[in-house]
Amino acid sequence: MSFSLHIAKRYLRSKSTNNAINFITYIAIIGVILGSASLFIVLSGFAGLKEFTLQFSSEVDPDLKAETAIGKSFILTDAETNNLNNLEDIAYYSKIIEERIVIASEDKNTLAILKGVDKNFQNVVAIDSTLDHGSWLEQKSNQLVVGWGISNSLSLGVLNFIKPINISVPKPGKGQITSIKNAFNNVKAISVGVFYINEELNDSYVYAPIDLAKNLLNYKANQISSIEFKLKNDVDETQAIANIQAVLGNKVILKNRAQLNDALYKMLNTENLAVYLLLTLVSALLIFNVIGSIIMMILEKKQSLNTLFNLGFSIKNIRNIFFIQGSVITVIGCLTGLFLGLLIVALQKMFGIVPITPTLAYPMSIKLENLILVFLTISVLGIFSSKIASVRITKSLVQNI
Repeated sequence: MSFSLHIAKRYLRSKSTNNAINFITYIAIIGVILGSASLFIVLSGFAGLKEFTLQFSSEVDPDLKAETAIGKSFILTDAETNNLNNLEDIAYYSKIIEERIVIASEDKNTLAILKGVDKNFQNVVAIDSTLDHGSWLEQKSNQLVVGWGISNSLSLGVLNFIKPINISVPKPGKGQITSIKNAFNNVKAISVGVFYINEELNDSYVYAPIDLAKNLLNYKANQISSIEFKLKNDVDETQAIANIQAVLGNKVILKNRAQLNDALYKMLNTENLAVYLLLTLVSALLIFNVIGSIIMMILEKKQSLNTLFNLGFSIKNIRNIFFIQGSVITVIGCLTGLFLGLLIVALQKMFGIVPITPTLAYPMSIKLENLILVFLTISVLGIFSSKIASVRITKSLVQNI
């Protein structure tokens, strides 16, 4: 193997007397460089886009959320509240009530999700940072903070007492509805703030004090829909989940941030996988130029190979020469491509060369796992190509001069 490596190095350093072979070799190296660079750049782009997309939802996503396992609500007993207060893993927690409502102002109305929150909600999530204008609501009031989309569609202002907001929800019960007026619970409210998070939340959510939500839905004092938790720093999430589950039992399902956004994660991961496979196919087509380069090199070196064979070199050792040569071309090209890709991604992060909008550059993120993935992908493709080309060397080939 050491002698095969020595000869492979000599073949790599020396130029062919045939310019066409040199040209094909250069194309093969450029193909490997472009394949690895483009694959890394696109994966970095998707990683940046994923972080950019998730950062908006994570602003209002708690570390953990306990959702009811059956129905729309559950009862949180005083004993369970005391046990939660004694858990060292929890920094803050907020009781939540959520329900679909009809929100109307004058002759305009739309469907929305009412989220009743208690005073600890501001400590659990950074909701203040999402306020576009106005202020956050006060407890024991009929104040609302609405999404930018809802505010726009209903032409709501902030502290507009001339245009009160009406919130309606169907009354619970059985049997036929005999009167539309008696079929709904209604509450008059006033908007004190408008938040802007993302299009989905802006168009669907309305925040209100938890007592307003309880009165609207005729809930009991200790009846809630969910509990949102903020954990202390450096807390083991798995252990915290186990501790909270032990307190609340099987009536709730605990979810972390990734599980709360599982649909978004699945969509982004699926798109990332699809693009990775597509670019891997393109890279494979580029890297397969290595096969052509090695085969042309084999044909040019037939005389030398015949000499090596007559000196006692086995066919396996001769094959190793060109296998090593192709593998070295692949690794060098891959490392060069990764360096080029890193440079381009770094320039995009620093200067925003490619913009999405005039004020927003396309997000990029450098991930170690993407570097490793690209190196392994390109290396495997290159080594596979080198193996295919090297097995073309047979005993009859080196003997028939």
